[in-house]
Amino acid sequence: MPVLLWYRRDLRVEDLPSLAAALDEGPEVLACFVLDPQLETSAGQRRLQYLGQSLRRLSDDLDGRLLITRGRPQERIPQIAAAIGASAVHVSEDFAPFGRRRDERVRATLGDIPLVATGSPYLASPGRVVKDDGTPYRVFTPFFRRWREHGWRRPANSRPDSAHLIDPSELPRESAHPVDIPDFGGRLAFPAGEAAALEHWRGFVSSGLERYEQDRDRPDLDCTSRMSVYLKFGNIHPRTMAADLDLKKSGAAAYLRQLAFRDFYAAVLHFWPRSAWHNWNQEFDAIETDTDAQARRQFERWKAGETGFPIVDAGMRELRETGFMHNRVRMIAASFLVKDLHLPWQWGARWFMDQLLDGDVANNQHGWQWCAGCGTDAAPYFRVFNPTLQGAKFDPEGCYVRRWVPELADVPDAHLQRAAPPPGYPQPMVDHGRERAEALRRYQHLSDS
Repeated sequence: MPVLLWYRRDLRVEDLPSLAAALDEGPEVLACFVLDPQLETSAGQRRLQYLGQSLRRLSDDLDGRLLITRGRPQERIPQIAAAIGASAVHVSEDFAPFGRRRDERVRATLGDIPLVATGSPYLASPGRVVKDDGTPYRVFTPFFRRWREHGWRRPANSRPDSAHLIDPSELPRESAHPVDIPDFGGRLAFPAGEAAALEHWRGFVSSGLERYEQDRDRPDLDCTSRMSVYLKFGNIHPRTMAADLDLKKSGAAAYLRQLAFRDFYAAVLHFWPRSAWHNWNQEFDAIETDTDAQARRQFERWKAGETGFPIVDAGMRELRETGFMHNRVRMIAASFLVKDLHLPWQWGARWFMDQLLDGDVANNQHGWQWCAGCGTDAAPYFRVFNPTLQGAKFDPEGCYVRRWVPELADVPDAHLQRAAPPPGYPQPMVDHGRERAEALRRYQHLSDS
């Protein structure tokens, strides 16, 4: 009997355990992707653009044998499975709250047809790395030690022969409900798809990995991998990347640690799904934040990159222009929002999720909570980034600022440490020293209450 392979956030053919499992079970496999209207309305425009391009590349890699349909998965997947007489529906397991709820609904409507989950987007799936007593880790460092001990499998061989793939054009339209791959329009800063991901990764390994540990915090240098969007859409599996890391070298070891953080935050979200939009540390529910009309005006200036703090503005403009922001600058911009402007971290997290190509709930939300002090391994409340000093430290020549803030292109002191803002560039919207003291007062009041 044929089987159905339901693609979600695993848009590739190599090292795809769910595809390998489907090929092992059935003589024929129908590959499909369901455009869920709920996700289409909630995903940022750039991620929809990237999704459309990834689906085109995936369809090419499957010799055009990819069924694209639109609708609620709990309706479409059972219909398609019944149309081909599927013995099973194969998927990569999803551990995020939305994905788990969706899969529970699909499993319930499939009836006797099993929903078989094989593999996940992680080196170690959430729930695999736990303490000896079975409870989840709350701190990264001990998680990292156990994660290394746990290890992971080698990349899977999963490339199919086209003879094993069902041509969706042969299915009755009334049961398959095929649609064309949508063109969401716009220009992307990153080429999509598996081939692009592999090419990008190999280029980084050959030219950037060696200096990754020393230079990864420098937004003015091209020293990060920028693989996050490919991991987000599953154009590449992290096992494929880990297999290329020589852990005797410092750059590779530092990079593996970042892959571990990705697994850690996925596990945190798995065990504490409420933390997607609420404080992981619920003691912070009582923190005083500003939400009035003035706060909303400040939020709009932050979004537009018009705060008067060059490194913050450069990051926010890069985000608006490209859908990407260097990780160090993400931390600086987030710290500024929650500790200089005293706004709720959820406001910033929601804007990032709207704009980021690599927007991932686990990484994004828990990174924001780290900056706000309310998450796992959170930055101590008294750690308040000085955006001017941070900019001067990590963008010492001002190249990053000048690239994204043209008003400062000809200013010798791009971080305005000793110079007044030039005409056309805003004055600092707040006094950092005063707002730092106010942030400490609010955090101290929380500690004393």
